[in-house]
Amino acid sequence: MKGKFRQVGLDRICRLLGVTRQSYYQYHWRSQTRGLEQELVLKQVHHIRKNHRHMGGRKLYGLLSPFMLEHRIKMGRDALFDLLSAHFLLVNKKRKQVRTTHSFHWLRKYPNLIKTLVPTGINQLWVSDITYWKIEAGFVYISFITDAYSRKVVGYHVAQTMEAVETTEALKMALKEIKLIPSNLIHHSDRGLQYCSGVYVNLLQDKGIHISMTENGDPLENAIAERLNGILKGEYLEDLSVKNIDEAKAALSKSVWLYNQERPHLSIGMLTPQTVHIQNIATKKLWKNYFIPRPKDPQPVEKVF
Repeated sequence: MKGKFRQVGLDRICRLLGVTRQSYYQYHWRSQTRGLEQELVLKQVHHIRKNHRHMGGRKLYGLLSPFMLEHRIKMGRDALFDLLSAHFLLVNKKRKQVRTTHSFHWLRKYPNLIKTLVPTGINQLWVSDITYWKIEAGFVYISFITDAYSRKVVGYHVAQTMEAVETTEALKMALKEIKLIPSNLIHHSDRGLQYCSGVYVNLLQDKGIHISMTENGDPLENAIAERLNGILKGEYLEDLSVKNIDEAKAALSKSVWLYNQERPHLSIGMLTPQTVHIQNIATKKLWKNYFIPRPKDPQPVEKVF
């Protein structure tokens, strides 16, 4: 009897809404299915973010695409962003607070050699930079060297000071990665004291590596290195509980591995740096380029980093 009254009530609701009972059931079935699909996607997002805590929505969408295809889940990028927003899973950017570049010194500064350079393969252009990291014992400083073509971190080192001898360790690691140093390899950095020091410059010159430096304080002159700093710190390091320099070294090593091996990049066609570096394959940028107007040419010229 109760079922009959429930059926009559449902018929009345359908008439008021101007829909059939079949449409009503289909709507609720789709809503239930969509809810289950969203739960599956959120579970996979949490799984990815166990290691990649601050990975952005676009890269998550790239990693989730095979998973959604396998489970026949239809969800566009905008829908994923809405889902992440509804569950407070969008990432927020943090601003840099500590200065690590000291360019007002008497040591020789080298010209910028990469203004018109477009790398066509690996080990043609290395970009380097230093960033800070706050751990429980105080500040430590990380030196990175990145291959501009593959975006792979080829050298890194963390230390309690910004002395040139510490920064050189990252360069030594990068040099161990290649058997034969190309004659056209360029090392690009800012004009910081560490990169202008005798110990660093001498090592580059001994290996036949060309030296290039920024010419002003514009971060776009060393954009790839600046971007790497933000990714490694913002997405991997800053949330870690690290007590001392030994733990910092272990955490940095793991974070670089995740960055190189698992994190897709829009700048290299949503591939990982390790894949591009090992195969030395051509890629396509999937993000907006920076441009610099050229006086004699009405068309904008892409700035190459």
